[in-house]
Amino acid sequence: MSLKKNRDERNKALVMLRLFNVLIEKLQKSISVSAPREPDQLKKALEAAAVVPDDVTEGHFAVFAIKGEETKRFVVELDYLTNPAFLRLLEQAKEEYGFSQKGALSVPCRPAELQKIIDDKMEKSTGAGLCLTSIKC
Repeated sequence: MSLKKNRDERNKALVMLRLFNVLIEKLQKSISVSAPREPDQLKKALEAAAVVPDDVTEGHFAVFAIKGEETKRFVVELDYLTNPAFLRLLEQAKEEYGFSQKGALSVPCRPAELQKIIDDKMEKSTGAGLCLTSIKC
């Protein structure tokens, strides 16, 4: 039983590391292409990048579920970055949007699909993965 638990923890850590690497690569590309050359511009750009909405608390991130005309914003725990169903959505987003997507993280699915992933995870681990905010756009 502990071997399975260790393997699961190792797999979870590897997934988090891969996602972290992808995010770092995306950030490096966007900085190198659009980095302001003047010190004042750089300062303003860094301040703008540091602004996080009040409802996105520590350990959470915002994600938009977008399919056709349906758009909904969710704030979810970072733990979702290891959820297999959520990772499939991120893969779909990578295929559909690539890494040149600007702004908030968006996944190509109906809001109800993302809500189901959140609800399923909440059922499996009571209290974890709480969807703090769900705003129809």
